[in-house]
Amino acid sequence: MARRRILSLWFPRLGAERLLRRRKDTLPPPFAVVGDRQGAQVLVSVSAEAEALGLGPGQGLRDATAICPHLMTASEDPASEAAFLAALRRWAGKFSPWVAEEPPAGLMIDLTGCAHLFGGEEKVLGVVEADCAGLGLTVRAAVADTPGAAWALARHAGRALQGNLNGDAIEQEAHATRSRASRRRTFAPPSGGPLGLISAPGALRAALEPLPVAALRLSEGTVQSLARLGLRRVGDLLDLPRASLARRFGQEVTRRIDQALGLEPEPVSPAGAPLHFAVRLTLPDPIGLREDVEAGLDRLLGPLCDRLKEKGRGARRVRLQAFRSDGQVPAVEVGLAQTTCAPERIRPLLALKIDQIDAGFGIDMLRLSAVETELLTVASGKGRGPAGRPAEVLADVVGRLGARLGAEGVTRLHPAESHVPAKTALVLAAAWSEAAGPWPEPPGRRPLILFPPEPVEVVGAPPHRVCWRRRDRRIVRAEGPERILPEWWLEEPDWRSGARDYWAVELEEGERIWLFEAMGGVVSGGWWVEGEMA
Repeated sequence: MARRRILSLWFPRLGAERLLRRRKDTLPPPFAVVGDRQGAQVLVSVSAEAEALGLGPGQGLRDATAICPHLMTASEDPASEAAFLAALRRWAGKFSPWVAEEPPAGLMIDLTGCAHLFGGEEKVLGVVEADCAGLGLTVRAAVADTPGAAWALARHAGRALQGNLNGDAIEQEAHATRSRASRRRTFAPPSGGPLGLISAPGALRAALEPLPVAALRLSEGTVQSLARLGLRRVGDLLDLPRASLARRFGQEVTRRIDQALGLEPEPVSPAGAPLHFAVRLTLPDPIGLREDVEAGLDRLLGPLCDRLKEKGRGARRVRLQAFRSDGQVPAVEVGLAQTTCAPERIRPLLALKIDQIDAGFGIDMLRLSAVETELLTVASGKGRGPAGRPAEVLADVVGRLGARLGAEGVTRLHPAESHVPAKTALVLAAAWSEAAGPWPEPPGRRPLILFPPEPVEVVGAPPHRVCWRRRDRRIVRAEGPERILPEWWLEEPDWRSGARDYWAVELEEGERIWLFEAMGGVVSGGWWVEGEMA
């Protein structure tokens, strides 16, 4: 069996160089990416030009601008950097199918049985360096028998230990100086060392011994504790009894040592391939009639839905693309109110938008894809029998309306817990929410229509007459009062007039309105109308 070989890639300037690639400056300026760390603005990634001036990750922004006043900066964007690292993972798939991400700026590649395809491990490193140079990226690479050893060599080989007096070691300074050192802000030294290293097979201990203890992927607190005891190199730890190490520092140190030496297995887990559901139909002659497009759609829907069923998923958004002979690709897209893999529920929605496709000089190919999918649930499968038919019909109606008005243009109400009448219901997009079950019974009569409170003049208590919308009305019946107060832990600007006593009253013309009297609070109270009863 072939000995396992692991390639570790580290991009020490990934954040800065990702943005410099977009700028395409002829003479790149000193550049740094700034992030928030414990309430302070610090450099998280710097370019080669900024590093040459003495700047490094972890350094405060104020100190950096004092050293380099013309430093150009950009805010940290973890999501974009993660997407860029995922793109690099796909690029690294040329070397091996087993590629795992090491966030925030590393890749781990299992080269076992693959290096000979490129002419050996040295050739692999040469291809890596050439590709990264073409991409404008700085890379540190190392090959070893274990992921832990490859990680350590890529990041720490060729870098000298920090020999300056920092107050951490016992033999350096007094206790008072060491206590101040724990509060001192420091920043990482510039990254250096060779671009690529290859550890000889079976020589893990010799390769790891001269490296700093941080190369074992230990936490910062553990590294500082080891440094205070004078343990600065991996070799210093390998000579100590394992029992005392575990007793003093826990299982973290011994576990990392075992992983680096290959005594504990550490697999390289590649990211799974994303689910992709799409089918296409290549036409012998260009088409341009609606009937022909519909016929092609009918041939595509069946295979697409079969693929969805095999994976137990349903479509939430479907896209139909028409590849024209002139190179244009018009497309229509529809969203479904309920996850489904039934062709008869997807086709009517796409048929509503087929007229939006301009055939031009003819369509050579049709492509149908499920852009967004979800796992099929019990609710998603409703409609197969009589019991699920109402839910299916409602979902189809919402889908048809959404195809014409937009998915966000069709809404539904959902009950909410609040004492404030205007906040007892939430407005949700019907396509992305489930229908509510039985609504909770209100503590009293509630109006059919709610509107912003309108000031009125009332005579009597209980009220006998009311002047509303410039008309004096007589009250023939009044029910109440019902006192309502908002949640005391929430700030309600509209309720600064204090508690409210609500009345359901009937006017002599037959109108029924919802009337309340504000008791007064931060602002004065009064009488108001807030709704109309059924």
